[in-house]
Parts: sequence; structure tokens; C-alpha cells
Amino acid sequence: MADLLLSDDAGLACPRGGFYVDPWRPVPLAVLTHAHADHARVGSARYIATRESVPILRRRLGPDAVIDAVEYGQRIPLGDTIVSLHSAGHVLGSAQIRVESGGETWLMTGDLKRDPDPTCAPFEIVRADVIITEATFALPIYRWPDPVQVVDQLRERWKKDGLTVVFAYALGKSQRILSMLGPDLPGPIYAHGAVRVVVDAYREAGVILPEVRPIEDKAAKKTMAGALVLAPPSARGTPWMKRFSTATTAFASGWMQVRGDRRRRAIDLGMVLSDHADWPGLLRTIEDSGATRVLLTHGHGEPLARWLREQGKDATVMKTLFEGEAE
Repeated sequence: MADLLLSDDAGLACPRGGFYVDPWRPVPLAVLTHAHADHARVGSARYIATRESVPILRRRLGPDAVIDAVEYGQRIPLGDTIVSLHSAGHVLGSAQIRVESGGETWLMTGDLKRDPDPTCAPFEIVRADVIITEATFALPIYRWPDPVQVVDQLRERWKKDGLTVVFAYALGKSQRILSMLGPDLPGPIYAHGAVRVVVDAYREAGVILPEVRPIEDKAAKKTMAGALVLAPPSARGTPWMKRFSTATTAFASGWMQVRGDRRRRAIDLGMVLSDHADWPGLLRTIEDSGATRVLLTHGHGEPLARWLREQGKDATVMKTLFEGEAE
């Protein structure tokens, strides 16, 4: 029997179910793992996604997009398959896609995180015969420190230095940092417009976050002196940053695990904080699934596949359009 999920020129297809998972091009039916731009693309006729992700997807896909909102664990008949979405712990509303057909179960994890995050549902262990998992940080050097200690270090640096700009992914990472800063803040929090839009979407979905102020075009230096500013990595090196020329800078990403990345970015504080699983987390996810076959996508798939084969696993790399995330 043919594979239940396979890659073609539009993405990860399920011919038996008549749908795609996170398609690269417009298709009749797209089942989405989450709302990041490399997974949720405009133009498909219909989408299926978790209820929690809809406020973000509306901003990404447009007000006219047809989105069927489903609950975690809800069983959905599609063609000759039964599909259900289960929390991936990556960002708000992120999901693993479980597909069942002909007595066989496949699991597409999408991007996943095993560490706790107060802004989204925790990762759910799902059993499957075949698992397709991301491999963004699939090297033994990537082992995450305690996220609470990482954010505590940011808070202390902010308290000591005053004006601090934190570069963090606009969807997921920024909200996670906001939620972990706690009530005892050294000063006000401001955010780039791209971050504030997502903060509003999180609040719409019921996530409680501290006040985030807009940045006026001519923000007074006195007003901003003791502030924390959240900005997407794309803001670095742009004219928008000129007003923060004296600020301490921090970068929140799993890539900060590597000292060379911190040096190249000329960052004052490298925050090792990722919304993806580290090496131990990936191994644990594969083991927890009980899968006898492993397919790997995104990032360092080949090293992980080779390691798994040495342990006696049937493991190969599945080609995808996107081979990693900027974080």
C-alpha cells in the first residue's frame, strides 16, 4: 500500500484523505499545523486548523479565508481517513496532525516544543506507526537551558542597563517572553507593530499578557529610557532601530546556543530560548510515539537520520520546500 502521507510539488499530500498538510501552494483543502508564514500560506480554498490558532490565521490568511476551526483531539473524517489535531507545544494553537487509514496511523508533528510555555497548550504524546518530525535543532550541541533562568537573566540585565531591545520572533517567542517576565517589571514594555498585532491576537484567544505600548514615531528618549522593547529580528539594521542606538540588545533564539552566532550578530545578550525541540527533546518525541518508521524534515535531518539508523531505526529524510526556520 502507498504511503499515507507523501511529498509532491504542492507539499505534504494525503491522497486517501484529499488534503495537504501545510501546503506550499494553494490547494482545495489544507490542514494547518500552525500560523507561521512558512506553514500557513494564502490562497487555498479551505483550511482546517485549531480553534486557538484562528485569530492569528485571520490576520495571516485574510478575512475571507474559509477556516474550519476544530478542537484538539476532535476526530474528522476526510476521504478514507480519520484526522485529528493534537497540541505540538510550539506556539498558540500549534498542532500535530494524526492521520489514520486502513489500520495504519501516521503522525506529522509540525514544529514542536517539549519545554513548558504559559502561552500555549503543552505538547501531547501521540502514538503512531510512522512519525514525520522536524529536525531544526537535530544536533547533540543543542540542549536548552531552563527557560525561566534565561528570562530571569533578561529581567536582571534590563533592570541594570535600562533601555533594552529584545529581538524575538513576532509569533510565539515574543508572547512567551512577555508572559514569563512576571509582575515585577523594571519599566514599561513597548513593541514593534509586527509584535503588537500578534499580542492582540493572543489576547483575543484568551491569553493574559502584560500591557504593551505602541512606539510613537518620535518617541521621547526620556520616556523610553527604562523600557524593554520587543522587535522581530527583521527590524535589526533598519532605520526603525536608529532611535535605540544606545540600547542594550538581546536576541532570543535556539541559535544563540552557538557562540559564533552570538558574535556574528554583535548582540549584548544571547538568550538561548527556542520554540523548537532540542536534541534530547526530538529523541524523546520519536521514542514516545512508538513509531517503527521515522521521516525527518527541516534542518539537520540527515545527522539525526544517521544516528537513528545506528540505533536500529528505519529513518530517512523527507524533502521539503523549507529547510529550517529563522527563529
